[in-house]
Amino acid sequence: MKKLVCILALLSFGTAFAQTQIVPADTVPAIIHHQSESNGIKFSSTLRPLRQIAGAPEPFYTYFWEFGDGSFSFEKEPTHFFPDDKLYQVRLFATNSYDDGKRPPTRPKPLKPGTSRPVLASNQGSSLFKSGGSIEMKTNCMPKPGDDMMLVLGYRNKPENGIANLSGTIAFLYNDKEFNKDNFELAEVRSYYNEKKSEMDKYGSFAALKQQTLNPYTASLKGPAAPETTIPVFDPEGSALIKEKMNAFRKAEGWKFQNLKSGQENFLFLHLKTTPEMIKDTNAVVKLTGMFIPDDALAATEFFTMELQIVASHDPNKMMLKNSRMNYRFTGKNRKLTYKVKFQNTGKGPAKKVDVGVAIPPNLNIASIEILDSKPKIVNCDAAYVNQSCMDTVRTVDSVHFVFKNIYLPGLQQKGVNDADSTMGYVEYKIGFLEKPKKLPFRSGAAIVFDKNEPIYTNRATGKYKTGLSPGIIAGYGFPFESGNSPFSGQKNITLGLSIAPYAPHRYFFQAELYMNSFSEKEFLIKRTPGDGRFIPVPNRKEEKIDYVDSTAKIRVVTINLVPLQIRRNFNKYFGAGIGTLVSFNLDKQATPLRTIVLEASAAGSSPPIIKSFKKISSSFNDFQNTFFADIQVGKVHVGPAIGFRYLYTLQHSNNRLITYLTWKF
Repeated sequence: MKKLVCILALLSFGTAFAQTQIVPADTVPAIIHHQSESNGIKFSSTLRPLRQIAGAPEPFYTYFWEFGDGSFSFEKEPTHFFPDDKLYQVRLFATNSYDDGKRPPTRPKPLKPGTSRPVLASNQGSSLFKSGGSIEMKTNCMPKPGDDMMLVLGYRNKPENGIANLSGTIAFLYNDKEFNKDNFELAEVRSYYNEKKSEMDKYGSFAALKQQTLNPYTASLKGPAAPETTIPVFDPEGSALIKEKMNAFRKAEGWKFQNLKSGQENFLFLHLKTTPEMIKDTNAVVKLTGMFIPDDALAATEFFTMELQIVASHDPNKMMLKNSRMNYRFTGKNRKLTYKVKFQNTGKGPAKKVDVGVAIPPNLNIASIEILDSKPKIVNCDAAYVNQSCMDTVRTVDSVHFVFKNIYLPGLQQKGVNDADSTMGYVEYKIGFLEKPKKLPFRSGAAIVFDKNEPIYTNRATGKYKTGLSPGIIAGYGFPFESGNSPFSGQKNITLGLSIAPYAPHRYFFQAELYMNSFSEKEFLIKRTPGDGRFIPVPNRKEEKIDYVDSTAKIRVVTINLVPLQIRRNFNKYFGAGIGTLVSFNLDKQATPLRTIVLEASAAGSSPPIIKSFKKISSSFNDFQNTFFADIQVGKVHVGPAIGFRYLYTLQHSNNRLITYLTWKF
């Protein structure tokens, strides 16, 4: 009976435990609310509470709404008109900044408006085309490994084109070839304007021909009743640009659009997933490119490229270094780096002063700083009148401050502020190197102060160098320490070969080599046989007594030497050392056997030895040997000429020797 009671108690405890398990907050999806009002349908949401990262500013959400009819909004609580009372799938993508949790999951909410309403302000596209182009893109966040990202791709028929109905192709290029692996996977594309999927020609030849309407004079010759005709026109400039763009990416998607009216703006919604292979370097900058390729020659082919920094967390204040992975071979005083520091006022009121302080790495020339662009775009304080909005650039020994003065930067949580872009700013600048730097990573970070608040520290933008390869040539002369009874012992030799190593390394690195040794000819003893009282007839003389008989061979050897493992270190620009092992074998071995009979001296004098040679024996690809070595180099050990001294010890014959060689790395 007691056992039964215990079992029942355990079961009831387990049931109660299962019923009271807490669902992780990160798995709670965004809850969408809507309310019909006189001016449309107002949307709001319920999201999980934010959890502030220790030491970070106050956390907040940013919003991206997709209404399911081809329109969208970045407002927190937008109001939207639907064109009719059909069923729509409304989605909310909320991004948590300065929060230590995951982004709230997104679930579509089916919505059927009660009545049809005119489309008055339903299309939010006017806020997207801020650059004035025919194609522009915007994302709801920066790419973060493990997170999804939404991208709006907008295209339009600008009224200045003067074309009533325009057809063509929209293309989206992603996964730039600068990185070895793909960073994105295009999970889904939602279109609302009857765009048709189109195959993308790798070389962009589909844009080489455009349709141009026949000119009025030619049309008049055919008569007023003749239908309007078009002729194909070759577009070499557009085709060349498309090829250039497409060659920079591994993936491309395209869609055909038809009869885009003058002034009409359409949007595609692309759901991008970050791949497991996405580089987790939070300083890396990936590119996405959109192409607008009209069929009509009167409209220009246009491109829009986004540069997105891979982030570890969603932080609107960040620093990025464009092309952060550089080719060291082309790095020097004339090389310029481009940095961009972005900031956002996330407070409840406007900022009148923003101080962007940047730490300058010691290998960069602070005097060479050149401001390329800024937002807000303002003049230099040296040329400003009293109280004019301006930027003051203050240089110190190891930092520079870009100070935005007398500006008005709204706060994200400020009343009446619905455009998040208006709360953001940036400064972009170029800077050069002091001299040819060491091939080591260098870092720079920024501290941003809004008015008199505490500084907000950005990530550290790191510049790195691609490994690069440095081929080299080797030419040397070797001589022995001692004589021995092998083809290598006591023989001078010439060395010719090649090496491969990382380009201009500054720390430990591996180097591989392949070279040939040609040893001078050597005669060495194989066997000596005593005479043992034997006699041999000698021409013009009586028989002579044999002292001994030597069996020898004249050998000339050419070997191939492979260095599969060698570790080296350059201690400075002019001195380096290394140790390693090599495997060698005979490429060509020429052996001529000899027999030498030495006669004993007699009272009549001594006779010369009797020498007999035999047929030459050739062999190759044999006699494999293992050798350990250590060497030093003096000269331009990174790139250029150097002289080396290498000591080698061969295990098979207990033979050691020294090679003096010249090497030149390119």
